[in-house]
Amino acid sequence: MDEIEDNESAASTEETIQAAKDALVDEELLYDLSDLFRIFADTTRIKILYALTIKDLKVSELAEIVGVSQSAISHQLRTLKQSRLVKFKRQGKNVVYSLCDDHVNTILSTGMSHICE
Repeated sequence: MDEIEDNESAASTEETIQAAKDALVDEELLYDLSDLFRIFADTTRIKILYALTIKDLKVSELAEIVGVSQSAISHQLRTLKQSRLVKFKRQGKNVVYSLCDDHVNTILSTGMSHICE
């Protein structure tokens, strides 16, 4: 009887392992996802994103809110633009930044919910 249970358990384990392997997505997509999460590993970028959840802002406004130089904000915005997390539009001489879409807000709120549990 124990031998039958052991065989069933082994078969179940193999099925579970195969199902987990089948569930893995393409390696390139995993690399892209890893890159996205890397972007969220910087507190300055997180502050910028949170500020942009409230209102579209210029570099000078972001610098004042976040408490770093305009140069540092511009550098971080470049990274955020390349990752398609923020977008910009020109308004006269000014460039105004905003979140690309609601997904960014969802990522931030889900992350915050997770750490506050």
